[in-house]
Amino acid sequence: MIRAVTIVLFLLMAVSHEGQAQPYHPSIRPYIAGSSPHGRHNEVLVLGTPHLSGLHDRFRPKSLEPVLLRLAAWHPDAIATEDSSGLLCDALRHQGAEQASAAARYCPDSAPAGKALGLSVVAANEEAERLLAAWSSRPSPAQRRRLALVFLAAGEPNSALVQWLRLSGVERRADDGLTPDLVAQLTARLKRRNESGLIGAALAARLGLERVWSVDDQTSMGSMPDEKAYAAAVQKAWDNPATVARMAEEKVLYAQIDQPDGLLRLYRVFNAPAYAERAYRSDWGAALAESSSQNYGRRYVGYWETRNLRMVANIRQVLARAPGTRLLAIVGASHKAYYEAYLDQMRDLDLIDVETVLE
Repeated sequence: MIRAVTIVLFLLMAVSHEGQAQPYHPSIRPYIAGSSPHGRHNEVLVLGTPHLSGLHDRFRPKSLEPVLLRLAAWHPDAIATEDSSGLLCDALRHQGAEQASAAARYCPDSAPAGKALGLSVVAANEEAERLLAAWSSRPSPAQRRRLALVFLAAGEPNSALVQWLRLSGVERRADDGLTPDLVAQLTARLKRRNESGLIGAALAARLGLERVWSVDDQTSMGSMPDEKAYAAAVQKAWDNPATVARMAEEKVLYAQIDQPDGLLRLYRVFNAPAYAERAYRSDWGAALAESSSQNYGRRYVGYWETRNLRMVANIRQVLARAPGTRLLAIVGASHKAYYEAYLDQMRDLDLIDVETVLE
């Protein structure tokens, strides 16, 4: 009898252990399902980038030209950037103090353009859609100035910059509702050390596109009861050999950006699988193992993964507007692996290897 009970208990433990070792997975996974999408697949190229505002003074925008030439040769017909959309920013401003704080940090001020145009952010977005739906193949300078104003009021300054770049120098003036102050804003944006403008908007204008798409989402940021303890716990998790190796590699790359093809070399490294693996080990993988009783590391990873899921959802929404789109997603290099992992789950989407494009 005792032996029989022992055998039963052993079998139950084995089943329990087997259940833990083999977690449940759904029977249908979209990325390997047998159904074939009708028509041309969407194609997405994810470019991991350093934040250009953080590069030292030896950085010159013209050093991006080898990167721009290779991306232009791939010829995307849509470009997504790591910026919060005007509609998201408008929603944040109408929520609690925490979300309003995020809007103040991450969102441009669209109020001056909205006042000049006489439209709210929501109405300006609707107006931009209306104008582009009936857009001429040869719009006049006045139409471009007007659309630039509408994009500024819509909270989409990088799309306004696309219109500004598509105007000749003499046509970049205060007219058609654009005030001198708004013109000064656009002129200053031409010189900003920012990848959304220097790569995203510049490439869109070069390729004859009319806008870029803002896909960032900071609504998962939230706050911690003890921000100081949270920061200390995450910083401690980041103090590991993978971080040391990653920082050493980046230091060498940053020191070479003023050399011929130095910035291109940096982009090649930042978009290589080895960099993604090292970034994961140094950052989120280390944070998951952080052992504070408050689970600060896992809460940080939860924020990070939620943000990336929402960004990819925004990209998916752009693709759904015109199935068969070829889209370039420009994002901080730390996001690249997450972007590709989530995008790779979609059946009518083909990821393009950026390493081959940057060769």
